[in-house]
Amino acid sequence: MSMKSRAIYPGTFDPVTNGHLDIITRAAEIFPKVIVAVATNRGKQPCFDLATRIKLLEDALVGCPGVEVMGFDCLLIDFVHQQKAGIILRGLRAVSDFEYEFQLAGMNRKLAPEVETLFLPPSEGSMFISSTLVKEIAALNGNVSQFVPKSVAEALNAKNI
Repeated sequence: MSMKSRAIYPGTFDPVTNGHLDIITRAAEIFPKVIVAVATNRGKQPCFDLATRIKLLEDALVGCPGVEVMGFDCLLIDFVHQQKAGIILRGLRAVSDFEYEFQLAGMNRKLAPEVETLFLPPSEGSMFISSTLVKEIAALNGNVSQFVPKSVAEALNAKNI
């Protein structure tokens, strides 16, 4: 399998949303291997610990061929090299995401010119969904079931954010 046939989709996935799942399932139709890379992200205080985020993703992706979920706690480019991948996949919800994502892509290209970053916009029905908004709705006892998998909605309710 060539490096360009292995894509890494990194994120904190705190929590995973239907928008993330849309990107992952569509990427799985394009690439033979998609690794969903769950970052520890020391700069954020996640709602769910790394093991829980990985488990929620694995549960949501049962039956999605060619997709593997892994945690990582290193420079993304190092993880990409460890996995012998050649593609970093990023989702773009809105124009506001573009500037930051463009900077990241440029920095990653400088660090590893052989690795390409591809942007995939979410489907129309999930463009507005973000983990931050989901957590805010859940914190105010709102119903998030239309934005996240059932297991995530249950985990948020149990956590009593």
